[in-house]
Amino acid sequence: MASGHVTKRAKYKTTIKDPGTPGTLRMTLEKILFVPHNPKSAGKLDVEFRYIKGQKHTKEGSNKPPWLNLTNNQNGSFIFEFENYSDLHDCRDFVGKVLAKSGEVSEKPTVAYPDEQLSAAEMELRIKLLQEDSELQKLHKQFVLSGVLTEAEFWATRKKLLDREASKKTKQRLGFKSAMVSDIKPSTDGRTNKVTFNLTPEIILQIFAEKPAVHRAFLTYVPNKISERNFWTKYFRAEYLHSTKNSIAAAAEAAEDEELAVFLKQDDILASEARRKIRRVDPTLDMEADEGDDYTHLPDHGIFRDGNKEMTESQNELYKRTLSQDINRHAAVVLEGRAVDAEFEDTKAVAEALAQSKRESSNKGESDGDTSRERIERLSRMTEIEDLQGSNNLPLAPLCIKDPRDYFDSQQANALRTSGDALGGTEQIKSSLSIPEVYSSLRESISSIKAMGWKEPIVKPEVAYQVFDALTNSISNTKHNIGKNPQESVLDRLPRKTKEELLHSWTSILELLKHFWASYPITTSYLYAKVNRLKDAMSNIYPQLEEIKGSVPSELRHQVSLLVRPMYQALDAAIQHYEASMQKRSTQSGEKPNGYV
Repeated sequence: MASGHVTKRAKYKTTIKDPGTPGTLRMTLEKILFVPHNPKSAGKLDVEFRYIKGQKHTKEGSNKPPWLNLTNNQNGSFIFEFENYSDLHDCRDFVGKVLAKSGEVSEKPTVAYPDEQLSAAEMELRIKLLQEDSELQKLHKQFVLSGVLTEAEFWATRKKLLDREASKKTKQRLGFKSAMVSDIKPSTDGRTNKVTFNLTPEIILQIFAEKPAVHRAFLTYVPNKISERNFWTKYFRAEYLHSTKNSIAAAAEAAEDEELAVFLKQDDILASEARRKIRRVDPTLDMEADEGDDYTHLPDHGIFRDGNKEMTESQNELYKRTLSQDINRHAAVVLEGRAVDAEFEDTKAVAEALAQSKRESSNKGESDGDTSRERIERLSRMTEIEDLQGSNNLPLAPLCIKDPRDYFDSQQANALRTSGDALGGTEQIKSSLSIPEVYSSLRESISSIKAMGWKEPIVKPEVAYQVFDALTNSISNTKHNIGKNPQESVLDRLPRKTKEELLHSWTSILELLKHFWASYPITTSYLYAKVNRLKDAMSNIYPQLEEIKGSVPSELRHQVSLLVRPMYQALDAAIQHYEASMQKRSTQSGEKPNGYV
C-alpha cells in the first residue's frame, strides 16, 4: 500500500467454471488493470476502483484454489485466481484498504439521512442553534469541521432539538373576518340603478375559500373565456338571484348563460367533501333514529334564506340554497383559517396560491390518512360487541412472575464476582458440593489455618495501600471543606477554566459514544470507516484528560481524578468492545482487511 500499487500473476475468470485467462493483474489506488499474456486474448480488463463495492475470497486451507471475487455496483463480479495464497492476501489487503479509504464516499448514499438536502429555512435554523448555543457550536467545530462526523450524522441525533425550535416559529395564522361574504353591500350613484362592488384581495380570498366552485371557475374562465370584470359581474348577479328567493328565475337564467349557471348551482366540490366526511362518521351513531328529532325535512319547517320558505318544483332544487348552508360553510372556513398567508394584489395570484395550498393539503391528507384496513380495524374496535367476538385465548404459555428479589440478588452476585475477578485476578472455580462436603471442607481449612497460619496476607499490600490512601485524602479534604457551603459541589471548588474543560470533555465523550454505539453492528464499509474515525477521536481524549489532571493544584488532584474516572471507564469500555469485535471478525474470516464487510 505504501507504494500505491500491487502487481501479481493471476488468471481472470468470467465465471467460476471458466478455466481462466492467464495474465498480469495490476492494482493501483484508482483502477484495476488485467493484461493477458496472449495479446490476442479478449480477456483484457480495465476497471476504476470507484465501481468496486466489495470483495470475497476463499479461505486458506480449504479445497478451493485462491480466488478473489470483486463485486461491482451493478451486481457483476470479477474473479481472479492466484498462484498461491500469499498473492491473494496481498491483493485482498490492498483492495480492503482502498475500499476503506473511499468507503465514506461510496457507501454514504446507502445511509444518507433524509434531511441532507437542506432548504433555506432548515439551514437558517441550524445556524441559529449554533449561534445561540456555544457548547453546541464547540462540538460542531470539534467533530464536524475536523471530519470525525458529517453534517448529517451530527444533526441526525438532534432532530428533537430541531423540531422543537421549528415548532416555536409556527405562529397562529391570521384568520378571516367573521362577516359573511353575503354581507358585502354595494355602492350606488343615486341617479341610476347601477351598483358597484369594491372587492379587496382579502374578500376575494374569502369568496374562493367559502365557494370552491367559484374558485375553480375563475381559474378555468379568466382570462381565457371572459374578463375578470365580467366574471365578478356574473357572480354578483347570481348572488342577487339567490337573495330574491326565486329559484324558478334562477333556473331560467342559468339555462341561458353557462357561466352564470356555475354560480347558481349548488357547489359540487362542497357536496363531494360532505360525502367524504360522512364516510368517516362513526357507524355506531344511529342517524335514522335521530332523524325524528330533525324537523327541517318536514313540510313547512326549516329556515331558508331571510327566514322564508318557498315551495318549488323538484327540478329547481338544484338552484336553491338555504341560509343555514351559508352560515355553516362560513363558520367552517373561519375555523380553518387562511390557507394563504402572503399578501397579493393580483386576483390571479390569489387564486393560484390558494390552489397550490389545496394541492399540498390534499397530498398531505392522502399520505397521513387512514388506509382502508386501518379504518376497518378502527371501526371494528369501536363497534365491538363481546357476545359476538371470538375467543381470545391464544396458544401461549402462561406468564409466571417470580420473586423480583431473585433477579436483583443474581445481579449483585454477578457484580461481586466480576469485581473479585478484576481485583484478585483469579479464575472462577465452578463446583457442585453437598452441604456435608462444604462443612467438612470448611473445618479442614480452619484446622489448617490454626496449625500452619496464613501463607499469604488476606489483602494484598498494594491494594490495601491504594484504598487507605484514597480514603485518607477523601476524609482530609472533606474535613477541610465541610461546613463552608453545603450547596457547593466538587466542580465549584475547581478553577473556572478546569471546570469548563471537564464539562466540555464529558460532553465530547458523550457525543462520540452516542455515535459509536449507534454504529453497531457494522454492516457496511461506511460504518467501518466511521467507527475507526470515532475510535481515533476517543483515543485522543486520553491525553487531554491527563493534561487536565496535571493542571490542577495537588490538593484538588484527587477530586479531579474521581471526576474523570467515569470518563476513562466509558472510553475503555468502547475501545475494548471495538478491539474485541475486530478480533472476532479477524478470527472468523481469516483476518479480514480494512473495509471488508
